[in-house]
Amino acid sequence: MAHTSLKAATVIALALVAHTSLKAATVIALALVATAAQAAERDAIAGMIAQNSAVEPPLAAPVVEPSAPAVAPAARPAAPRAAATPIDSYPVDLLIALANDAVFTSDPYPRGQHSDPRMIKLQVLLDRAHASPGVIDGINGGNVAKAIAAFEMMVGHPIDGVMDAELWAKLEATSTEPVLVPYVITEKDVAGPFVPVMPDDYAEQALLPGSSYRDPTEMLAERFHMDESFLRRLNPDVDFFAVGSEIMVANPGRKQTVKVASIVADKGRKQLFGFDAAGKIVVAYPATIGSSDLPSPTGVHAVKAIAINPEYWYRPKVNFQQGNNTKALRLPPGPNAPVGAVWIGLDKPTYGLHGTPEPSRIDKTNSHGCVRLTNWDADELAHLVAPGVVVDFREPELAPAQTAETEPLTTGSAPARTMPY
Repeated sequence: MAHTSLKAATVIALALVAHTSLKAATVIALALVATAAQAAERDAIAGMIAQNSAVEPPLAAPVVEPSAPAVAPAARPAAPRAAATPIDSYPVDLLIALANDAVFTSDPYPRGQHSDPRMIKLQVLLDRAHASPGVIDGINGGNVAKAIAAFEMMVGHPIDGVMDAELWAKLEATSTEPVLVPYVITEKDVAGPFVPVMPDDYAEQALLPGSSYRDPTEMLAERFHMDESFLRRLNPDVDFFAVGSEIMVANPGRKQTVKVASIVADKGRKQLFGFDAAGKIVVAYPATIGSSDLPSPTGVHAVKAIAINPEYWYRPKVNFQQGNNTKALRLPPGPNAPVGAVWIGLDKPTYGLHGTPEPSRIDKTNSHGCVRLTNWDADELAHLVAPGVVVDFREPELAPAQTAETEPLTTGSAPARTMPY
């Protein structure tokens, strides 16, 4: 905000009121005004921003950005902003304040790769309610819409995958803790072992002592259910190897403790549902379920074995061939192993529910016939199931539900639909 004049700060603060509570808006306004006093020499830029704001208020429309990893915006020379383009990012301190104090509005969530404070809060609250949105990154997407629909099923709300004021209130009622909180890096966090470069070739992976995290950043991101780039966005100047550094992280809450008595793996929705003994949904996770070349099982199967931090046996004659590897290989255990940190084996040989080394790609890539979850979702599920739990693989319906490839239903109006669970 060192580049914002007093006039521009006022304009931005007024625009932000429509997107957050009065309390957060007041905090932001004070911060903007204080820093604006230091930026008198940039009046030309401030005037340009104010002029553009007069044409279209900041944050009045979603940003359309090219597909790219969500990273902290790099410093770049000031340049005129198109009159119809809204402000596309927040200073870190303001983003945190807005997220923790966000309230429901009916305004659409912005598209593109910039984190939105309301979306941050929504993702964390859904995660706490055990309707997992996948990685927490503050970015709108299909996995969020699926998590909303799952929460609607959990609470008996009309099921349309759309966030409304009533549903937001039910989410907020589940917990009152801030969604972003400070955390101090410990000696254990930086002790490792780490594998800075994980080879893609299985023969090279087999030579490693373990399939460990690359560094503390990746480890902490998974611990707090976050996209790694989003963790860096919240902590742009932090050395994650520095013991004692305070960082801001998502606060996803406690794991589910109600045991899962049966599971539905929905191929059409690319989502896995866990039910208790009474038939109530107690967990829902976004999932990658097989592929066209290597489809997942069909029909009803059962959990046979559960392994935490398993070794992975690559057998090209049984499953698939990777690269030039024609011989069986033992790959060491760890969160970056091909099956991640968890294996829940089924009674159909070689098939299972498991973790992944790339949580941000859940429901965006294919699997080798298995059900792939984030490591943290797979770990939660592993502690809720036991051998014998039924896993029902449901085929896609004639009218498939919302997926990551379609327009996400997170705000607005849409006809309610029923789900066969």
